[in-house]
Amino acid sequence: MTIGADRATLESLLMTRSLSDPELMAASDAAPDYPILPDASVLKIGGQSLMDRGRSAVYPVVEELARVKREHKLLIGTGGGTRARHVYSVAAELGLPTGVLTGVGAAVAGQNAQMLGYLMARYGVPVVGHEAFSALPLHLAESHAVIFPGMPPYDMWQRVPSEGVIPPYRTDAGCYLVAEVYGCRNMIFVKDEDGLYTANPKTDPGATLIPEITVDELISLDLPDVVVERPLLELMRHARHVRSVQVINGLKPGLITRALAGEHVGTIISAA
Repeated sequence: MTIGADRATLESLLMTRSLSDPELMAASDAAPDYPILPDASVLKIGGQSLMDRGRSAVYPVVEELARVKREHKLLIGTGGGTRARHVYSVAAELGLPTGVLTGVGAAVAGQNAQMLGYLMARYGVPVVGHEAFSALPLHLAESHAVIFPGMPPYDMWQRVPSEGVIPPYRTDAGCYLVAEVYGCRNMIFVKDEDGLYTANPKTDPGATLIPEITVDELISLDLPDVVVERPLLELMRHARHVRSVQVINGLKPGLITRALAGEHVGTIISAA
C-alpha cells in the first residue's frame, strides 16, 4: 500500500471509529515515527549519586561535559537525590497524594538543574523547564547543550502506584521519555556505580556486575535492588527509538566521553 493510501486509511478510521478500535490502533502504529533530534544524546546526572556529593564529584563532571559538548549535542537531565527523598517522607507522613509528591519532587530536581546550570553558565549552557522545550533546537544549535529537570511533567496527573504513594515515574523515567520522544541517539544514566549489579554493591560485597542484559531478563531476575527505576523497563518495552540505555559511573573521569562515543563502559540494558 502506498503512503498516500496509508494516510487515507488512517484518516478514514479516525473519522469513523473509536480511538480504542483495534484496526485504528494498528493503522496508527504503522504510521512513520519521525525522530526529532536524532543527533542529540540525553545524559541523566544522578541527584543522590553525584549532585549530593558536592564539589569533588560535580566539578569533574562539569569539566567533562564542557569538553564533550564541542563534539556532541547534549540534553542533560538532573535527578532529585536525598533532598527529594526527605520531602517525599514529609509529604507522605502528612497524608498527601502521589500527585502532590510529584510536584515537590520535581522542585528538587529543578534546584539541581539550576545549580548545574550556574556551574555551566560560563560555557554557554542554559537551563530550561518543560514549558520551554520548544526552544531546544535553538539552544543545541547555539551551545550544543541544555540542562533540564529530569522529573516528567505529570504533576498531579502522575500515575498512582500499586502500593504506597511515592511517584513511580521519577527522574530516570523523565529523562528516558525525553530521549524516546525526541528520537535521540543515546540515553546514558550517569550514576555512582559501574552499572547494574546482582545486589546493591554499597551494602553487599558479594554483588557482581552485569555488563549487559535485556529488559525481560532483568524483570525475570526480580533483583532486590535495581540501579534504574523499575517503571523505566516497561517504558523500554514499547519504545520506538531508544531501544537500549547505558548506566555508567560518573565518578570515573572519561567514561562519559567514551559512552558518548559508543563504547560499552558500564551496563547496557536493551529492549530486545
